[in-house]
Amino acid sequence: MTITRSLQLRLLLDNVIALGPGKAALLRGIQDSGSISAAARAMSMSYRRAWLLVEDMNRCFRQPLVETSTGGARGGGARLTDNGRAVLARYAAMEQAALEATRADMDYLATLLAEDSGG
Repeated sequence: MTITRSLQLRLLLDNVIALGPGKAALLRGIQDSGSISAAARAMSMSYRRAWLLVEDMNRCFRQPLVETSTGGARGGGARLTDNGRAVLARYAAMEQAALEATRADMDYLATLLAEDSGG
């Protein structure tokens, strides 16, 4: 039996998820690859879906998290802005802090789980 302890934090602006685990993963992918399409491929996501998520994030925050550049001889690309890097770093810190704060409760709840979920 494998027990995974994780929390999923979401920052909502009205009914839009401004930032959550999927959007944070997309930001990390853009940061690593310099490309929305490459980040989308790595996540098995369509480029359109990734683009819409980036647009959501950029609209939700006062300053954009991702900047894009169009084609040309070297092709286009995307990068996290200073604000995007700060938001991503703070989100990762929040995830870690939340896990540490709930570790004892998670461990306790794990002892109450059935050995076989029947799945």
